[in-house]
Amino acid sequence: MKIEDHIAFTANHKNWKVGDKLLAMESHEIAHFLASISNTVNLKIPEYLTEVMNVAGIMSLAEEIAEKELWEILKTLKSPGTSRKLNPMIFEENKKLKKHLLTVAKALLTRETLLKKLTINYPEDPITELRTTLIYHDEHVNFTAKHGSWIVVKRLIIDNKTPMADIARLLSSINETTISKIPIYAEINIKGINEWFADIKKAKSETEIKTLVDKFLHIPIENYAPKEFREHAKIYALRVALEKVGLTIDIPPKPLEKYLEKS
Repeated sequence: MKIEDHIAFTANHKNWKVGDKLLAMESHEIAHFLASISNTVNLKIPEYLTEVMNVAGIMSLAEEIAEKELWEILKTLKSPGTSRKLNPMIFEENKKLKKHLLTVAKALLTRETLLKKLTINYPEDPITELRTTLIYHDEHVNFTAKHGSWIVVKRLIIDNKTPMADIARLLSSINETTISKIPIYAEINIKGINEWFADIKKAKSETEIKTLVDKFLHIPIENYAPKEFREHAKIYALRVALEKVGLTIDIPPKPLEKYLEKS
């Protein structure tokens, strides 16, 4: 049976029952729909991390750091002192496993801190209701896409033995896929944005971080994206800038995967 081109996301777990499906596969429609899915999963990831880390404590630390200027926020987020503050918030004694979770906690802290300073969510509304048929009766999270040669299936059937961190892992993996495809379907000039920051290899010193922040704040984003997707392009530019400092606003699935494999 031939599978039609589509993108679909459904989640059914406890009180979270949402879903939507896209069949109008124009490039701009795909970009908007993927952005909506990204917003949806990012809203839910923190609550699925509460069994492995003190999410409330991380949120409180984010509030504290967010009071600083932007360059100082980046410097603070990258500092060893911040890692030391996060360390006791990880619910794990094994040093190797703790290291994986610390990577996740840093990304969560970065995301929650910068949320208070910048636009890091896409302008699309997250999916908050069920607008398509659930194809699984069991509790689950399901993301499928087919468009030309792009085919992806990310699925987790949830039972009472499923670790909450495994749901966070899948949601972060879905986010990873959506953010990699949005710039392509939104026709954002990825090369141009990367070139804008190309003269900064790594930003470590105070001067370098200040220069990086200045470049980010003054990027002529209208040169790099259609009007409809300028906000999306600005978020892409933020990701490029943060990479120069060794930071990310996206919860990485790989460390969660490694933690779950060995725990």
